Amino acid sequence: MLKDLLLKNRSYRGFDESRLITRAEMLDLVEHARLTPSSVNLQPLVYVLIYKAEEVAKVQPLTNWAKALSIELPHKGKYPTAFLVICQDLRIAKQPEAYTRDVGIVAQTMLLRAVEMELGGCMIGNFHKQRLSEVLALEKYYYPHLIIALGKPDEKIVLYDIEKEESTRYSRDERDVHYVPKRKTKDLIIEKL
Repeated sequence: MLKDLLLKNRSYRGFDESRLITRAEMLDLVEHARLTPSSVNLQPLVYVLIYKAEEVAKVQPLTNWAKALSIELPHKGKYPTAFLVICQDLRIAKQPEAYTRDVGIVAQTMLLRAVEMELGGCMIGNFHKQRLSEVLALEKYYYPHLIIALGKPDEKIVLYDIEKEESTRYSRDERDVHYVPKRKTKDLIIEKL
């Protein structure tokens, strides 16, 4: 069951704009995230829920997607219908770099839950932090770590195994199918003497 969720949990960059995300769905994702472990159990992560069309439209231009490709993504008409911004409350924990593991744990948890809800998303680490803080009117003590784009996936993603020496760079073909190379399990193991 977990493997099925993992296989469906891709970094989607194309969404069905007719499927809106509700506040209740966003709260459900945060509910799952809050149950995850936290370094020293400080729980400094807080969340901004962006699901109203006018708010989503303000955040979208502040994000940078799939810069390994030479095309603009998402395509017009395939934008996400919600964003969830993971922030750190610096009043609770002052060093953002100390909580990057927590950010990864909650982000993956939320994305796996999104798959269960027949949604999908993409973690976006490449965004304009200062401008995002201004647009969202965040207090200075909220440090934005990561944006998760959310929506109903509307694209095809194909995973395939590669040999050890092959590139892990993802690509798209002329039909806009997204190909993601994956290193084989045997190549990820360090054999001990």
